[in-house]
Amino acid sequence: MCDAFVGTWKLVSSENFEDYMKEVGVGFATRKVAGMAKPNVIISVNGDVITIKSESTFKNTEISFKLSQEFEEVTADDRKVKRIITLDGGSMIHFQKWLGKETTIKRQIVDGKMVVEYIMNNIVSIGIYKKIIRQLECKE
Repeated sequence: MCDAFVGTWKLVSSENFEDYMKEVGVGFATRKVAGMAKPNVIISVNGDVITIKSESTFKNTEISFKLSQEFEEVTADDRKVKRIITLDGGSMIHFQKWLGKETTIKRQIVDGKMVVEYIMNNIVSIGIYKKIIRQLECKE
């Protein structure tokens, strides 16, 4: 289903994220703090339920969902949104709607990295995540 996304990912670079947050309506103070965060994103699958956790010094969030089924969510910046997530040609596409507004978040794997596009109106932000490989500890 979406095995390529499963794992723990660390944000390594981001461009235009503050402009995207401003377009979404995120307040100044929250934009400044969130813009400095370098979150880890953990994606897991259990049967047909996908879970995406985001962990950072700013805020931790978690959503669990089934593909193509709309659900309600409170975002990290406290927006109450309706969200639907689909797979399309190897991309995981998130559509969010709230108060007559819409944004799209598109995740795809490119050269072993997860590239995340945040799109609202004519503003596009790109985040690049590197997969974290943890070594097993040996216990004797």
